[in-house]
Amino acid sequence: TGKELVARAIHTNSDRAGHPFVVVNSGSLPPDLLESHLFGHVKGAFTGAVVDKKGLFEAADRGTIFFDEISSISLETQVKLLRVMQDREFMRLGGTKTIRVDVRIIAATNTDLEELIEQKAFRKDLYYRLNVIKIELPPLRARKEDIPLLVRHFIDIYKQENNKDIEGVSEEVMEILMDYDWPGNVRELENVLERAVVLSRSKIITREALPAFLTDVSRSAFKELGEDSLNLRQRTLDYQKQLILTALKKSNGIQKQAASLLGLKPTTLNEMIKRLKIDIESA
Repeated sequence: TGKELVARAIHTNSDRAGHPFVVVNSGSLPPDLLESHLFGHVKGAFTGAVVDKKGLFEAADRGTIFFDEISSISLETQVKLLRVMQDREFMRLGGTKTIRVDVRIIAATNTDLEELIEQKAFRKDLYYRLNVIKIELPPLRARKEDIPLLVRHFIDIYKQENNKDIEGVSEEVMEILMDYDWPGNVRELENVLERAVVLSRSKIITREALPAFLTDVSRSAFKELGEDSLNLRQRTLDYQKQLILTALKKSNGIQKQAASLLGLKPTTLNEMIKRLKIDIESA
């Protein structure tokens, strides 16, 4: 839904803007490795620790640290995170020296933390420490007025990254992007625009640079579905499911190849497979 974009906007518009903005992908690391990344370690703390190393909290001092998917952090690491929030200090792994930091913490999740608390998978005291100011981000389909701004933002990023002279998108492309429901939210939009920038042969991105799942369905075909938004959404999801199944069949079930056919990143395809409850074995 653009959680990291909102977190960056908070940082950029705050007194901490001149200091680091550090992102922690909480779910991508095992607990021991995550703690080493967060708090750093001293030489000899574990096998392979040949030098002292600063952690992300030290790197973010006077700035902002953003925890993406904080619900995936282990209970043991939650205890240490709570101490940092309460006392603004910690020790590196294997160390004895207390290190003080001044860091704003922003945390994001797509999981119901109160439900995890009931399951004893998330600490209640940490939840209340974090839940000072809560921002709920609706899915992109519920705030389509953001799409033109996001389009401009991602084009600016990827035209520089790919050394391309792209000025924007055509009116037709913008209409296509506005009509689509974006089940993969902002990340899916970003993937589409990154692909479009790479493939575009002109300063204005046209429909030829868009992936097939957006252009194969004509706008008139969507309009024929009527004004029932629920029916329209279901038909869109059904079509996406069929396209993914077709791509999986053509790629013999290899998701990386199927993602390439669909113009998606493998991680986005995997998220869509889970969301649409696609049975991969049936492909």
